Amino acid sequence: MITIDQYNFQGKRALVRVDFNVPLNSNFEITDDTRIRAAVPTIRKILNDGGSVVLMSHLGRPKGGPEEKYSLKHLLKPLEETFQLPIQFAPDCIGSEAVEMANNLQPGQILLVENLRFHKEEEQGNQIFAEKLSLLGEVYVNDAFGTAHRAHASTAIVADYFPHDKVCGSVMQAELENAQRVLSYADRPYTAIMGGAKISDKIQVIEQLLDRVDNLIIGGGMSYTFAKAQGGTIGNSLLEEDKQSFTLELLKKAEEKGVKIYLPSDTVIADAFDNNANTQVVTSGTIPDGWMGLDIGPDTIATFSEVVRTSKTILWNGPMGVFEFENFATGTKAIAEAVVEATKNGAYSLIGGGDSAAAVTQMGHSHDVSYVSTGGGALLEYMEGKQLPGVLALQMEETPLT
Repeated sequence: MITIDQYNFQGKRALVRVDFNVPLNSNFEITDDTRIRAAVPTIRKILNDGGSVVLMSHLGRPKGGPEEKYSLKHLLKPLEETFQLPIQFAPDCIGSEAVEMANNLQPGQILLVENLRFHKEEEQGNQIFAEKLSLLGEVYVNDAFGTAHRAHASTAIVADYFPHDKVCGSVMQAELENAQRVLSYADRPYTAIMGGAKISDKIQVIEQLLDRVDNLIIGGGMSYTFAKAQGGTIGNSLLEEDKQSFTLELLKKAEEKGVKIYLPSDTVIADAFDNNANTQVVTSGTIPDGWMGLDIGPDTIATFSEVVRTSKTILWNGPMGVFEFENFATGTKAIAEAVVEATKNGAYSLIGGGDSAAAVTQMGHSHDVSYVSTGGGALLEYMEGKQLPGVLALQMEETPLT
């Protein structure tokens, strides 16, 4: 695999797959530009070498064609402010106009093409569509790790048209290197923190981690299925009925492997799924009817935080509660602070995207942890041991010509 620093882009037009799937408010303003900032080093490297850049990305989940709210034109102004350059925009990602605009690019210039997913062929991994995309560049760069687990035209198929000129971008490289560190080179004690709503989303990751970690902390909505499986009452809390047997098997496997599992000992419950609901703290497994668990309690925060603070490697994926409600974000914020403290004391910390990354970023701690992944589902699948189509597509079959 050729990395971004191994390739000289002088005089070359680079077709760069970025992940600009950023959140927009009702005024089409970006509310979190993390993914755009992440792609800056790759784009700047190409420009500094004396190359030009054609940017392609998806945004949102458009249904069957162009939709105003998913147009990449909304990103033009923020991109121009980021690079202090005028950014050209093609109203389609394929076709004669886009190709002509790409061909006319001069070194140091950037062209952004319209949302890839305005064409259903993108998600279908259509070969003809991929070939049309390939006409936009002379070298292909994939810097969109967040979509590397999808066999889409722009992430897995288009690379076929650049057999000697396909490059791994800096985001892609950093994501793979950091994931590999927690998979293969972790210092001990090693603690994984798993949160979020569903166990089913994390089953394979958790099973992989049991062979690697010393401690496994489980919080968030998934913890209530554990409580129910162990004979507790959980009121109206999240429950995956068919995963109760798995939770008991997991606890048994962990014991056999010498992995210490930490489950919440107390929980903050509410009488409605609302930030302003009535609340109380109860012992885990004793939630009355009509109430639901929405965050970990103070005793749990103290226990989890101590485990995190004394760890040398930390992997965190998923919030401890309903993080989008300020009154139920306490547990998530406390864990974020513990991770930051451990990192300052020499631990390596990987924040695995989603709400975990949002918590660290919103608290201003994104530079106080070792690495914040933008990968989400791609990171989880990589840690499950799966081959990612977008990564495989960058592998060189022959000696590269650079």
